[in-house]
Amino acid sequence: MILTAAIAALLAEAATAPPLSVRAPGVANEARARMNWMLNCQGCHQADAKGSAAARTPAMAGEVARFLGVEGGREYLTRVPGVANAGLSDDQLAELLNWTLATFDAAHLPESFTPFSAAELAAGRKAPLVSDAARMRGDLVKKFDPPAHGRSGE
Repeated sequence: MILTAAIAALLAEAATAPPLSVRAPGVANEARARMNWMLNCQGCHQADAKGSAAARTPAMAGEVARFLGVEGGREYLTRVPGVANAGLSDDQLAELLNWTLATFDAAHLPESFTPFSAAELAAGRKAPLVSDAARMRGDLVKKFDPPAHGRSGE
């Protein structure tokens, strides 16, 4: 009975897990990026990147790359608490952010997208958002065209 429940839980997790390969620009090692997502992000943002109302964690699926289309959005992505305070090297963090954008919101990734670099993440981490992250997110989301839907605007 316990083994059956454990297998069912693993299958459910696998069904919502991100794809193994997305051919993301700026990603040298997709397996490492995916593992870093699992270890550093999905606990709050969920395996499918749809966020959690209970944890007040915004959805990223279908929305995160939209920040690249508004002034200040790219910088915001380097400064949010979960990014700026992650226990990863700047190289691994840039790779993870590039993988996240391509995996969970390729539809909104601009054709002119330049992958995040380690230097860009290092600069953003020097000025992490603390108390103003939610306000800044809300201001940026209001600029999305068309307007955001669901939990992304919270």
